[in-house]
Amino acid sequence: MVNKIEQDHQRFRQIVRGKIRKDLRRFLSRGELLGREGRKYVSIPVHDIDIPTFRYGDNAGGVGMGEGEEGEAVGQQGSGKGQGGDQEGQHLLEVDVTLEELADILAEELRLPRIKPRGEHRITTIKDKYTGIRPIGPASLRHFKRTYREALKRQVAMGQYDPENPVIIPIKNDLRFRSWNEVKKPQSNALIVYMMDVSGSMGDEQKELVRLEAFWIDTWLRRNYEGIESRYIVHDVRAAEVDKKTFFSVREDGGTRISSAFQCCKELLESHYDPADWNIYLFHFSDGDNSSDADNRLCVKILDELLLPVCNMFGYCQVTSAYGSGSFINVLNEAFPHGAADDAGPRLITSKVNNRDDLFESLRTFFKAGR
Repeated sequence: MVNKIEQDHQRFRQIVRGKIRKDLRRFLSRGELLGREGRKYVSIPVHDIDIPTFRYGDNAGGVGMGEGEEGEAVGQQGSGKGQGGDQEGQHLLEVDVTLEELADILAEELRLPRIKPRGEHRITTIKDKYTGIRPIGPASLRHFKRTYREALKRQVAMGQYDPENPVIIPIKNDLRFRSWNEVKKPQSNALIVYMMDVSGSMGDEQKELVRLEAFWIDTWLRRNYEGIESRYIVHDVRAAEVDKKTFFSVREDGGTRISSAFQCCKELLESHYDPADWNIYLFHFSDGDNSSDADNRLCVKILDELLLPVCNMFGYCQVTSAYGSGSFINVLNEAFPHGAADDAGPRLITSKVNNRDDLFESLRTFFKAGR
């Protein structure tokens, strides 16, 4: 019975997984999904799936059942007034999905390769590994095959084994238990630095697009690395590191100097993150409006000499704004026509997001190289 229930549950999970894949583009742009984010699970609304339940016969209504007067209709509720609708209702079911499973669905749909970590992984985790057998231990770790074998060897050696009646009865000295040792496992670790222009031209709509894209970037990278640290930098003409809540809520009305964010990022990496020990991912979000050509040239210099050599990938996402010039993406594409490519592919990747429908392709652009 347990195996049957487990099979039914797995089949139901596969149906849910298929529905999520089918509607993945819509889920990518759902802001309310982020609001339900927990430590390990998110709740996703799925249409047209009924919750598995036991179904019984319908005994509602009928002569002699419950209160009623002569002449009243049987098994009906309501006044009967008004006109019935002719449209199907939507069956809405919320299912809990782990972030790991959500990332796997994302990878399947976007055809994303797994990322190959680089660097010397200094961070380790302690895990229990079962390495042998011992004669004492808790009942939960009893090794039944080895216990049976010991009992069989004892009975054969003592002449108590009867092939015609092969009954094997273990005694206390026959019991065997699994043993374990604590082992240190290298842990791939990664740093994500999110940088965003918060000048007056970046409105609430643009920040919501950034928030959505950052959520999916974070979800995919956490699927590839055991240890993730996220840092946040905002800038107008000056840059500063902030917490996550401030990153997505602060708004200034000044100008824009993108090089200030790149310089702040450089100082952060030099102070806390050795590229030999960390897989570093840098993302900058802006509407493409910068203060001057001189600052554009400074940005290119900082990228070329200080940031690109130490990071796995630098992703620039330009969010369309009615108030921004949108020219910085062209500056990067002209300065790095091949994306500062190495043997693993382009290191600098640019993407343009006009609206929520573009998030799908933007994520594919960033991670299709598997850096």
